[in-house]
Amino acid sequence: MELLIERGTYSDLDEIEHLYNEVNEALEMGINYPGWKKGVYPIREDAIVGIDNNALFIAKIDNKIVGSIILSHTPEKGYDSAQWQFDGDYSLVYVIHTFVVHPNYTKSGIGTRLMDFAECLGMQNHMKAIRLDVYENNIPAIKLYEQCGYQYIATVDLGLGKYGLDWFRLYEKVLQRI
Repeated sequence: MELLIERGTYSDLDEIEHLYNEVNEALEMGINYPGWKKGVYPIREDAIVGIDNNALFIAKIDNKIVGSIILSHTPEKGYDSAQWQFDGDYSLVYVIHTFVVHPNYTKSGIGTRLMDFAECLGMQNHMKAIRLDVYENNIPAIKLYEQCGYQYIATVDLGLGKYGLDWFRLYEKVLQRI
């Protein structure tokens, strides 16, 4: 199975939206580890913002989108309360958002490959760190991030309590020491 990771484009939007919906439908039928809700997050508009900012990347197998990740320079509001390992400007940091893998491809290594891609791209673009947040009960994602070498930083409130998502764990991977 050959995996191609490339920048997402507007012509990919319908398929990305379909991916988001399929992920949310699968979560509704099983254990919803991330606490996502169809029609709330992730949605087409999240992909549009990612494409607008040249930050959305898609993973394809046989020309079908099986995963995606957004690598931006925009932290969530709760990030400012954390004691990060890299103390510098967000222009030198990738923040992972909207990281999804199609339900038919979970446990196939695509998530790890997307995380490896983020790290390689970060090093190519001279980023100093990659950061992310994960809902505290999203055990599969936490396990993946820790296996990929991300360090736990803090647990914070990102203001999503109205969705039942009170606490998020912050993680960081320093790419290059200053």
